[in-house]
Amino acid sequence: MNCPRSPLHRSLAVALFAAAGAVLAQGTAPPPPQLEPLPEILPPPEIAGDPELGPQVTITRKEGETVEEARVNGRVVWIRVTPRHGKSYFLVPDSGGTMFLRRDSLDSGLKVPLWLLLEF
Repeated sequence: MNCPRSPLHRSLAVALFAAAGAVLAQGTAPPPPQLEPLPEILPPPEIAGDPELGPQVTITRKEGETVEEARVNGRVVWIRVTPRHGKSYFLVPDSGGTMFLRRDSLDSGLKVPLWLLLEF
């Protein structure tokens, strides 16, 4: 009695023959070439820091607060005010540089409401 083979049986047979061929081909592969060690990598050269590139911070202590002012190329970038009692805040110049805007942090991301319930 002849049984007609289904396409699934044929696919399975082809996959098995392909896998067997791959296994046999691996056994006859040439040996890998001799590997040489890599030369030692030297560390990058030291970069001399230019004091003009970083911000110049001036710290002033007054009666009840500390004021830190950061300047880059003579222009005020931010001012951090830390009162004796309370949280510090930043004063950041607006786009024109004529007025300062108060921010609780320099983070400009999403502002999620937070309530302080207990503090130790």
